Amino acid sequence: MQSNVRLTLAIQKKGRLNNDSLELLKKCGLKLLSSKSSLFYSAENFPIDILLVRDDDIPTLIRDGVCDLGIVGENVIQEQVSDENEYESLKLLGFGRCRLSIALPKDTSFNDINQLQNARIATSYPNLLQRFLSLNNIKASLVSISGSVEISPKLGIADAICDLVSTGKTLEENNLQEVAVILQSQAALIKAKAALSTEKQAILEIFLRRITGVMQAQESKYILFHAPKNAIARIEQLLPGNETPTIMPLAGNDEKVAIHVVSREAVFWGTLEKLREAGATAILVLPVEKMMY
Repeated sequence: MQSNVRLTLAIQKKGRLNNDSLELLKKCGLKLLSSKSSLFYSAENFPIDILLVRDDDIPTLIRDGVCDLGIVGENVIQEQVSDENEYESLKLLGFGRCRLSIALPKDTSFNDINQLQNARIATSYPNLLQRFLSLNNIKASLVSISGSVEISPKLGIADAICDLVSTGKTLEENNLQEVAVILQSQAALIKAKAALSTEKQAILEIFLRRITGVMQAQESKYILFHAPKNAIARIEQLLPGNETPTIMPLAGNDEKVAIHVVSREAVFWGTLEKLREAGATAILVLPVEKMMY
């Protein structure tokens, strides 16, 4: 791999995806050095440079060849991209989860989506909203607003809003009720459909393996315990995840074994209680820092 060949990755300059994107890169082992302008990072131990930009600019930068990759919300991609053949989604990253929803004032009685006929709807996502309305044969007036969409009904600008919802707290604070979900969204790693050079593709494959390892580790737990030999079959049925357990003899005890297993699923207290009832003892559940297959 040539040392002068580097990938360029665009991430959100500030906002809800910035911290999570940088945290992911650090967990992938990247040591990032910032520029004086704080708008550019260079990894000193991996051939990748990070450009901090507005999230709305990321698809354009990739399309125009300024950046090779981008981390951006699916909502941004689907709002801005008219030709799906321009981009390739390489991996959903599991953070930045939200939904694009239509909301009405709480004092508005709502029965079905047809009540939006001829309504004024304020939004920062006119393309996604118009597609949804067209699919449901609803004619409405769209009011495009770049920020503070949720206050539009109070100001008399609109009858309803269409905006991103994470916890629903902002809707609650503005006395709004969520009545329809248009899109579920999360952060995604994307690239242009055009093929990368051989050298850049090799770097990308290593980068993707690291991301996959980080995500698998976040979702996994390492479970250790002792169990009677005659309970192994029952215990294997109780273990969460798909990994085959490692079974080892215990020194000085011919009746019991030590069982180690990596679980790819959440380990709940109920599972531990069932393992205990099956004969497991000294049960430990540990986090997994890194994982690679």
